[in-house]
This record gives sequence, structure tokens and C-alpha cells, in this order.
Amino acid sequence: MSSIVGKPFPTGFHFNYVPFDAEDQKNKLSCKIPIQFKLTPENLQGKKIVITAAPAAFTPTCTLSHIPGYISHVDEFISKGVDTIFVITADTAFVNSAWGKLLGQKLPIQFASDPQAAFSKSIGFAKDYNPEMGTLTERYTIIVEDGVITYAEKEPKGDVTVSGAEAALAKL
Repeated sequence: MSSIVGKPFPTGFHFNYVPFDAEDQKNKLSCKIPIQFKLTPENLQGKKIVITAAPAAFTPTCTLSHIPGYISHVDEFISKGVDTIFVITADTAFVNSAWGKLLGQKLPIQFASDPQAAFSKSIGFAKDYNPEMGTLTERYTIIVEDGVITYAEKEPKGDVTVSGAEAALAKL
């Protein structure tokens, strides 16, 4: 178990995302202007949020097995009181929005950017790849309830075990 479990969510970070819009979903080639979700105690108070990270949008494992589980189990997350599920990478909000459209995004899932993997680095869940790829988020999942981290696990290998939808649902 991660050392951040039981601690307040770190402040001073934000995610950028293009808000999901069912009409916009039909047009696969465009998206709206990204907005910022500030990860502050005020924005997390009284909320249950799941954050699941992938090294990059469109990567094989995350596109084929990791993120589709969240989409197919979205009703179960809602029934457990989850307000928002953020799917994050260090890619831009535009890239993540396109990825969400491809995967059939549903609310309350938002595909978001962790700019330069700043948040992920702060919790030790980022990895420096080669100079061409830079620093990326690792594959992980965090559950935040009322501003406190209740679950945080990073994949030990390339599989989807502790970061998958089933693992998150079991911890809610």
C-alpha cells in the first residue's frame, strides 16, 4: 500500500480537461476548449473522486484493457457514490479528449491532462522514459474521499491489476 494513503490530497495541482458533451461526442474530429480542475481542498470537500492514470493516451494496454473497464463499469462507480473519474496522462487535454471519444466516454468520466506529469511526479507515480518520450505518468489508481486519499496503488509491472476498475470498485 502506498505511503500517501490516509493523507490529505496534495494541493497546488490541477488537471486540464475538455468537458464531456454527448453532442460533441458525435463529432470525433473536434473538441471544445479545455478547462482546469484545481485539486484544492474546497473542490475535493464532500466528493468521492477516482483518478486512474495511464502512461499515455492510445497506448495498447490502457486502450484495450485498463480504461475500457472504467467505461463498462461506470454505473457501478455511480452507485458507490463516485462524483468524478479522472483518466489522466501527461498528454494534452485535446489528445485525452480524442482518446475518450474513441473509447466511448461516459459521464462521470473525464479524460484529463496532468501537465508535465506534475501531480504524478509529486506522489512518486511518474517515470522518466527516454529523452524522446520524457516523463510520463505511470499506470495507477487513487481514490480520494472528502479530500483524503483512501486508496493509491501503482502497477508493479505492465499489467492491469491494482489500477483496474475492479480493483478500484473493491476499495469503494
